[in-house]
Amino acid sequence: MTNELSKKDDKMEVEYKVNGQSIKLTGNMVQNFLTNGNSKITPQETMMFLSLCKYQKLNPFINEAYIIKYGSAPAQIIVSKEAFMKRAESNPDYDGIEAGCIAINEDDDDPRYTKGAFILPDETLVGGWAQVYRKDRKIPTRIEISLTEFQKTKNGRPSSTWASMPANMIRKTAMVNALREAFPQDLGNMYTEDDKQEASETPKNASQASQGNITNINDLTKTKKEQIKVANDPKDVTPKAEDKKPVQKVQVRKPVNLNQLEKFEKEQKAFLKQAKEGEDDSNAETDESEPIEENPNQTELFDTK
Repeated sequence: MTNELSKKDDKMEVEYKVNGQSIKLTGNMVQNFLTNGNSKITPQETMMFLSLCKYQKLNPFINEAYIIKYGSAPAQIIVSKEAFMKRAESNPDYDGIEAGCIAINEDDDDPRYTKGAFILPDETLVGGWAQVYRKDRKIPTRIEISLTEFQKTKNGRPSSTWASMPANMIRKTAMVNALREAFPQDLGNMYTEDDKQEASETPKNASQASQGNITNINDLTKTKKEQIKVANDPKDVTPKAEDKKPVQKVQVRKPVNLNQLEKFEKEQKAFLKQAKEGEDDSNAETDESEPIEENPNQTELFDTK
């Protein structure tokens, strides 16, 4: 079976020119030298890669394009950012590009749009922006993207490149997306590795998924600032008044005083004796001792939570 596939790959061959240089590609070249991942690409995927390189004039030998295959998932054909820039610059209507990052500070109301990938230590990176100019258009093509939507993750955490240089990565991704929108005929079917999640990577974690309903950078900024405020000031997370449980009042009997109990028994006996003999109540035996004072530490009520 493997030999049959190899024969098919041998028959797959394209030849074209890139910047005056002749490029010759075969299926075996793609399979053995230009495929990344842990699985072998199918003949159909091989032909798709050969066709893309030929018609988009990409040179895979300098990493302008390559293919990734993990397990049984469909292969991904990846184009480098440099290839996007070369293709855009070769268009006679291309008139430049600007790009940067979007960052917020807890003390500022509005986000800061940086030029380049420089973020201050007291700022939090939330997204990237890019603006492409064309000579045949009055209005430039501008896009703004959020970090949570495009950041690549593994096991719920940013992948190594996104963790070490997130500002540079989100700026590059913004540039690619803006170039694709500005030149759909030239770049419409081309994707970089940051446009798609690799099969080996895990889905977005719960905190990132919660950002899915954010539709603009202002909503994202507000949400991120609230998260920063809570993280820096734990006092803000105390329960609201209406969330607290009502205090219950529990009535508690005082401890029995033995002296008072003895007095009560004496009065009870005197009353029964008078009732039996028919004597006046004024002659009843009573205890004329001073009333016993209550302990000031005793209380009728106490609060329980």
